[in-house]
Amino acid sequence: MKRIHRAGLAAAAIAAVAVVSTTVNVQAAQPDAVSPIAAARANAAQLGVGDGGDLVVRDIVVDGDGSSHVRFDRTYQGLPVVGGDVVVHQDKAGKARSSSGGVGKLSLSTKPAVTAGAARAAAKQKTAKQQLVVFVTNAGQSKLAYKVVSEGRKANGEPTGTETYVDAQTGKVLDSWSTVADDLGSGSGLYVGTVGLDTTKSGTSWTMVDPVRGGNATYNAGTLFSDADNVWGTGSNANPQTAGVDAHYGIAKTWDYYKNVHGRNGIANDGNGAKSYVHDGAYVNASWNDSCFCMRYGDGDPSQGIGPLVELDIAGHEMSHGVTSRSAGLRYSGESGGLNESTSDIFGTAVEWYAANGSDTPDYVLGEEIYADYDPATNYIRRLDKPSLDGASADSWSKSVGRLNVHYSSGVGNHFFYLLSEGSGAKTINGVAYNSPTVGGITVTGIGISKAEKIWYRALTTYMTSRTDYHGARTATLQAATDLYGASSAERAAVDKAWAAVNVVA
Repeated sequence: MKRIHRAGLAAAAIAAVAVVSTTVNVQAAQPDAVSPIAAARANAAQLGVGDGGDLVVRDIVVDGDGSSHVRFDRTYQGLPVVGGDVVVHQDKAGKARSSSGGVGKLSLSTKPAVTAGAARAAAKQKTAKQQLVVFVTNAGQSKLAYKVVSEGRKANGEPTGTETYVDAQTGKVLDSWSTVADDLGSGSGLYVGTVGLDTTKSGTSWTMVDPVRGGNATYNAGTLFSDADNVWGTGSNANPQTAGVDAHYGIAKTWDYYKNVHGRNGIANDGNGAKSYVHDGAYVNASWNDSCFCMRYGDGDPSQGIGPLVELDIAGHEMSHGVTSRSAGLRYSGESGGLNESTSDIFGTAVEWYAANGSDTPDYVLGEEIYADYDPATNYIRRLDKPSLDGASADSWSKSVGRLNVHYSSGVGNHFFYLLSEGSGAKTINGVAYNSPTVGGITVTGIGISKAEKIWYRALTTYMTSRTDYHGARTATLQAATDLYGASSAERAAVDKAWAAVNVVA
């Protein structure tokens, strides 16, 4: 959640099916023992998006009517194909319906003309890890490349990371993006008030390890929080535990949201918890990092009137980056990067609505609580109703959107989701005034956030892939709405109109 904003200024199937879907984790399974997978391998070859031997199962979604959606990662002569991921859709009998994403037949040399050292130099990373891969560009071209990955910290302690792809034949940088998806008992938190916390007894004291939710753990910088009486924080930032209360509550509510609303068992859908690090440094940011499966929260900047970035919607935002990485894997650049950020904004907002915490009233504004002079009209990180209020985000799609920073191109998806949930025009919701404009003055009637979030989640986990762009997202959400509510439903029609209102049309 990288950008901090003050308003106007940049500061820091045909009929509906009974879709009760089950996402099957297959990491420890014998893939071909599961009949939908064997069928999907054959169907992938039939559809021209892979051969059985070069597909690695990532996950499976099985619908209530027995239809299945098998997500594969692609390989080529033993090399990972970055951007070659594909979802094969099939009926309960295993008959192919369609595929999402993927890449056709591959034919290229796997012998590099450029050394690994030269690739690191081209990526401007003297000390980094590199791996030979096949890289599929956003234009769909497949090239032998070095994946160069670096991690580190800025002077203020803020985590950094870069993933760069260098053409292994020419030495040219093909693409690069951040690997740090940033932005952004009982206890008394900074923003959530006094709340219940699930902790673990350890000897005569307690630790901030959640025994109910996969062992989610919260740390004070690098040290696990512990306490003698299981009463945490004071509501004051002067007590280090206080920010920990917000973070531990935030990861619990995000876990509960995904489980109770979407049937997902943890961020990776494997029942394992994640780690939260508060007081990670004196920086105005928060981040998700896949390599440590963790969130890191900066302490903000008192001189700007900004507190620790442990607000509930920020916590939901960061953990949702993990959900995206374990499902669609949206590439963190171009329009797919905007969709990645938008997905986190959408679900961060949805977590806040789910929690319904009286100390953090649900809204469509992200990060407003971190400001000492709280005002959702002027102080916030992002707004979904009119993203351009931050001075840089896009309200609607244009050919240039993919060239924006992903925190700004996310505006298109955010605006779509707000319109789908609440509709266009002026209104006040939970005390916050909104006035959401549309392209061509299109009038949109919202279907409510509870339906909108389910459509986006199904689209993300069933139809989107790593290179999905906004027009692909339109197709994915239309199909998701059809699955959930029917091809002739008001919900599907609303999805179509909301995309048109942000200039994403067929």
